[in-house]
Amino acid sequence: MIHSLSYLGFGSPNFEEWADFGTRVLGLELAARGEDDAVRLRMDDLNYRLAVHPAERDEIRYIGWACANEAEFKAYLQHLTSVGVEFESGSSGELEERQVADLVWWVDPYGHRQEISWGKRSSPTTFNSPRGISGFVTGAQGLGHFVLFVPNLLEADEYYTRVLGLKLSDRIIFNNFNIRFYHVNGRHHSMALGEMPGMTGMNHFMLEVQNFGDVGRAIDLINDDGGKNPIILTLGRHTNDLMTSFYCDTPSSVKIEYGHGGYVIRDDAEWMVQTYSANSIWGHRPTEALHSRPPGILIPIDQSGN
Repeated sequence: MIHSLSYLGFGSPNFEEWADFGTRVLGLELAARGEDDAVRLRMDDLNYRLAVHPAERDEIRYIGWACANEAEFKAYLQHLTSVGVEFESGSSGELEERQVADLVWWVDPYGHRQEISWGKRSSPTTFNSPRGISGFVTGAQGLGHFVLFVPNLLEADEYYTRVLGLKLSDRIIFNNFNIRFYHVNGRHHSMALGEMPGMTGMNHFMLEVQNFGDVGRAIDLINDDGGKNPIILTLGRHTNDLMTSFYCDTPSSVKIEYGHGGYVIRDDAEWMVQTYSANSIWGHRPTEALHSRPPGILIPIDQSGN
């Protein structure tokens, strides 16, 4: 089945700004540009995990999941067939662009291109953060996590657990919040779903650093930038995954959670799903910037998924 969240691809008219924001503020390393001049960013020894392509508007281009090896990849293709998913094989150009051994893709009911691959290219011991950070938590836990908006949470839960094989970690329900969190490995969640009637899209993705001091330094850098990509939720600690993090805007509509110390699920057999009535133990207070900017990349969608 799926091993981890491997990579994410976006489109944006502000794609060039990610080169500075990604390196100077987030501490990612600039990789070789894509054929379309996409800004590509490294966070470990994989040749890149984030790509921002030139586009007329902010958009989610693709969500890339990885299987551990070729045998698992082939087994997953059989699973997709068994659950009735019609998928396409990646072209030679797409394999070269993603830098993987093989991939397949399909568009899910909410219009998002899901990709499954194996054998992503890596250059061992070469990651070099231009900000000098200690590194990101990746490896077996993958890139991090992302949060999708869906118009009907229970319908989306059925689809993504059945097709992607995601396992429910827990839920947060309070006020207007109704969010489910899912894992595919030890990371508490690689994906979360939040209900927003009539809409789909991505609220944020998360990057986890190995050293808490790197979180504090990022806060200083953002605050010193004069509101260019401001903090939208202050430093705080979550109830469910215990991540200590803040949220900020980016050169595009999608947001970033930047944190340290996320909970690791050691044994699925002993894991108990819980429901929380608050998002955070402390902190994560909204700033004025939160209300003046869009809450992510939003796409109108009707209840039938069109």
